[in-house]
Amino acid sequence: MTDKKPKNVFKEGPISSEFIGNSIYKHQTKTSIGAHNIFLGQVRADVIDNKTVAAIEYTAYEDMANQKFHEIREAAFEKFELTCMHIYHSLGMVKAGEICLFVFVSSPRRKVVFEALEYVVEAIKADVPVFGKEIFEDETHQWKVNS
Repeated sequence: MTDKKPKNVFKEGPISSEFIGNSIYKHQTKTSIGAHNIFLGQVRADVIDNKTVAAIEYTAYEDMANQKFHEIREAAFEKFELTCMHIYHSLGMVKAGEICLFVFVSSPRRKVVFEALEYVVEAIKADVPVFGKEIFEDETHQWKVNS
């Protein structure tokens, strides 16, 4: 692992399609890259006990979470031949249909990006202290359980 300082991966509110598109656009000058893979986590309008989720309000232990994101990132670079990786997660309110997690991996070869992306997303879901409060259409709420 390197001695790099963990980056702040959090963005307030949903992650916009313009932000995602611009991230992709910036990689056109990196001509050693042969493949990209992207995971977009979107808030679902789940129906739980006959109530529909309207939004999720995300909170986190930010320092601890940024450290965990950093460790996952560094482990992925050790395990896979990656050129670059970007991770962004929402904080605050994200409505159903909006993007709350954006993971973008790049490599010279296509097979690597599929394996690396699955590894990174599964590690995020298992290890990062980010919490979601499901807000229902009737304005009641409950803590989300990851599945």
